[in-house]
Amino acid sequence: MIYREAGQFRTSYAADQAVFPVLQDRVFVCAVALFAFFIVPFLASEYLLRAILVPFLILAIAAVGLNLLVGYCGQISLGSAAFMAVGAYAAYDVTVHLPWLNLLFVFLIGGLCAAAAGVVFGLPSLRIKGYYLAVATLAAQFFFDWLFIRVPWFTNYASSGSVSAPPLSIFGLRFDSPAGRYLFCLALLTVTAVAAKNLVRARMGRIWMAMRDMDIAAEIIGIRPLHAKLSAFAISSFIIGISGALWAFVHLGSWEPLAFSIDRSFALLFMVVIGGLGSILGCFLGAAFITILPIFLNQVPTALGIPLSTAMISHLEFMTFGALIVFFLIVEPSGLARLWAICREKLRLWPFPH
Repeated sequence: MIYREAGQFRTSYAADQAVFPVLQDRVFVCAVALFAFFIVPFLASEYLLRAILVPFLILAIAAVGLNLLVGYCGQISLGSAAFMAVGAYAAYDVTVHLPWLNLLFVFLIGGLCAAAAGVVFGLPSLRIKGYYLAVATLAAQFFFDWLFIRVPWFTNYASSGSVSAPPLSIFGLRFDSPAGRYLFCLALLTVTAVAAKNLVRARMGRIWMAMRDMDIAAEIIGIRPLHAKLSAFAISSFIIGISGALWAFVHLGSWEPLAFSIDRSFALLFMVVIGGLGSILGCFLGAAFITILPIFLNQVPTALGIPLSTAMISHLEFMTFGALIVFFLIVEPSGLARLWAICREKLRLWPFPH
């Protein structure tokens, strides 16, 4: 009964097309945002900030970028980690040659370089689609793995294979503390999510969804596949490239190509699929599922007092994690975002059956 929107009348198109037309939704989102910005940094421990919250925020940014491509435009990509690596390496290279440049612009340059790489490897989407496109984007992963790991003159590594990132400073403000890094990533995630939500509600988003639903019909009504598909690859890779720079500078504190292996690409795709294709909220839910659940499963045997070796715990973690993924996909193929939508509908209709 509390969630019922009785008496909330929408008298204009702008009010009817608002992101959160229901008052309770707006209050809930504002409360969550205030809690995340003003309470979590003061109450969370250093371990919680460094090991859980910061990776969750960065991966959620990458999931938003990938969902624009896969969920809204319907172009399957298995090379997301490669574009993260491009963004991270480009940001590192810019800081080496232009150390005076503000770090925020460094991240943007890393995103632009990743967008250029995404456009290049998105060109096959003009001729192929489906599983064939997935294999074509997988080539980006193998190409950049070879480029960054096997070609030392390109990356100019130290012998250790990793290079430390510079201190995190934006316009004179230092974000070296765990709380500062968390707030920085949270601010970028908020900006990215708001921009992505408005983008998919605008003309560009409608073009992407038309190509996703039926590309031949979209082309007949005047939509250019070249513009639609490559713009989706460019914007998606731009956001993923920024997340890669954040992963190197904020989370790892160093540029390490092995952190952007093919496992990272699969993890990002799992986030989008489990969270919900074509849903910005699903990016948050999928990132939380992928980030928090393995840590929880790793701690369960110890909490229950079951003596297991580290290797056995790791194997059980992967087995349970995979079984839960299959379970969620069987119960609700549309992802966790759909389960959340069903709960909202139940609250709106309770106590009536329909």
